[in-house]
Amino acid sequence: MTHTPEPSYTPLWPEAPYGRLLQACGVADAVAWQERWRQHPDALSIPPDPRWAVVLPLLTRCQREVAKGKRLLIGLNAPVGAGKSSLGAWLSALAPALGLSLSSLSIDDFYWPWQERISRMAGNPFGVDRVPPGSHDADLLAHQLTRWRQEGILRWPRFDKRLRQGRGDRSGWSAQQADVVLLEGWMIGCRPIGPAALAGRLERLAGGAALGLTPEEQAWLPQWDAALLPYAPVWAQLDGLWVLRPLDWSWPRRWRFQAEARQRRLGGSMGGDAGISASAFRSSTEGPLPAAIALRGADLERIVRASLCSLPPALYQDPLVWCTDPGQEQVVEAVGLLDSRRRFRWMGTGEQARLAGPQLSSVSALSSIG
Repeated sequence: MTHTPEPSYTPLWPEAPYGRLLQACGVADAVAWQERWRQHPDALSIPPDPRWAVVLPLLTRCQREVAKGKRLLIGLNAPVGAGKSSLGAWLSALAPALGLSLSSLSIDDFYWPWQERISRMAGNPFGVDRVPPGSHDADLLAHQLTRWRQEGILRWPRFDKRLRQGRGDRSGWSAQQADVVLLEGWMIGCRPIGPAALAGRLERLAGGAALGLTPEEQAWLPQWDAALLPYAPVWAQLDGLWVLRPLDWSWPRRWRFQAEARQRRLGGSMGGDAGISASAFRSSTEGPLPAAIALRGADLERIVRASLCSLPPALYQDPLVWCTDPGQEQVVEAVGLLDSRRRFRWMGTGEQARLAGPQLSSVSALSSIG
């Protein structure tokens, strides 16, 4: 006898692509799978809880592969304010229910130490010393991931963004045994285009002004593009890439400012791209950290803009998802589209997203970013 889920259990996202995603993650019986998770001690709420869209399918996919003796590195590409840290925390908390040890790692933890970072980011048009490509020690990240593959122990530097009056610096190291590592960040998987292709793509898109860039920001695009090269060995290690993107690229700015306002009410800035990294916050066991520093509006504006304009979505995230570059290796397993309230309005496999590319990307590709 077939059990039909109750009407209130229907998610916001379309059933067909979501069902295909579940199948790709190894779910043979979606109804039975949903019922099992509904019995979890945490009493997961019904969809549209984002755990159903991303966390539970991804954990099921990881369980299947770890059972074969593999260690998995999963990339999560999502814009500032989209909830990457929350998704990582949920994954870490629920993984033991499937016999998994999962470590959520932010690319933010691999920012260069302060002096090196200041030097590398000098003179950039956003006036920031972190966020854009080149502000991370990608070689160190690749090395630590390789060691984890060999040993099963992940080691990473903690980056506390509350140090140095909010500019941030490293604050010790952490280590954790892990079957699965989630590497999250706004630029995960983005690949360099090259000078000629970058110029051609800009021309097809009517120039940087159409993308919301100032002339100075456009002039720096070749430098940011070249700075992506050292990240290639990291992306090459990914066993899968999940991409979350807004239906309108003006929303991440609102999300980040809303999150900052919430943290101010709680006593300071402590999360995401504007505060202490999630792993540093969870792993601090060496005495009290400095008081949290709430970013001023102008500083937060610069940080958000740096994430949206150093690698404009129409030049980098769109090709990553829709695979518009001939011959580009495609590793995107899943794509989720978020509405203004960060609810999933579409969730499916990367292949389905590419097939539905024109209709899924039309509302977001050239939306204002500021």
